Amino acid sequence: MGALSRRLGCGRRRDFRPAATWEVTVILAVASVDTAGLPPAERFDFWQELVARESVPARISSGHAADFTASARAVDLGVVRLGVWRYPSLELTRTRGMIRSSDPELYQLALPLSGHGVVSQERRGGRLVPSGFALIDTVRPHASTHRPDGPHSGPLHTVTALVPHSALPLPADRVTALLAAEIPADTGMGALLAGFLRQIVAHPEQYAAADAPELDRVALDLIAGTLARRLELERELPVEVRMTGLRTRVEAFVRHQLTDPELTPAAVAEAHHLSLRSLHRLFEGSGTTVTALIRTGRLERCFRDLADPRLRHLTVRQIANRCGFRDPAHLSRAFRGTYGLSPREHRERAGRG
Repeated sequence: MGALSRRLGCGRRRDFRPAATWEVTVILAVASVDTAGLPPAERFDFWQELVARESVPARISSGHAADFTASARAVDLGVVRLGVWRYPSLELTRTRGMIRSSDPELYQLALPLSGHGVVSQERRGGRLVPSGFALIDTVRPHASTHRPDGPHSGPLHTVTALVPHSALPLPADRVTALLAAEIPADTGMGALLAGFLRQIVAHPEQYAAADAPELDRVALDLIAGTLARRLELERELPVEVRMTGLRTRVEAFVRHQLTDPELTPAAVAEAHHLSLRSLHRLFEGSGTTVTALIRTGRLERCFRDLADPRLRHLTVRQIANRCGFRDPAHLSRAFRGTYGLSPREHRERAGRG
């Protein structure tokens, strides 16, 4: 089971207040808790205990402590532990005394999905905003505040990733320069990392337990690549880490360019300053090829668009063009070979459904 279930005692109800909502999936190591099932007077104390056990011990407070409705989901990939947290507002402080009593030697990468705030560590201060990650070292004192943008903006959401110091292939003294700094999450490697983490915590049911080691490796490589790029240390990363980052960038490029009928492996290679041979070698052992990525991506988009009632006014030919297929006959052959029916038959079935 995941870190949340281990630390809070999955299967041992004595570690839980009976009114707390508890959910465990057997696909990935996932655990969820929600304070909504507790009496309002007990919710904040329960949350404090949860933060201390699942993340790292810290002193927390909130302007909503009298009725603290919050939830958390943890996904344990093996080395990397992911979490998605929902709460009304929060102030957090980790002191030297808490560090002496519990020092897990972790980096925490936090991505707010809403609201605003500040984080401070090592005499540095940075913003907590949805456009950037904040990096914290658990062996050093730090503080943060996170508040909603307005009185009617709803609960706050934050995605976190906990990574052991020993698992990050970067010099610790150089990583210190990024503590409490805002690391862009909307461009470059940061955007790829943000999308990857959000996908896993939002839809862990899409992955089997056997996928965890590969997801763990990709998460580590993307985290290392994002920090290394910020520090201009990419050349110091192991070759396999750099390869993962480049392959992920190529995959994202293909997804964004699927509608372009000129998208070919040669065009992808040129856009990334690679030879066609180097591009093909990049995907060796990954279980797919660039050609397959383009073909599968276009077919999946056609499958969705043909079933979308908002696009009923478009012909099958127009849908094919929207998805990057020049020739509707080519789409029809590929579609039938993949899904066992023609594009028109799929559209009719979807309409009846």
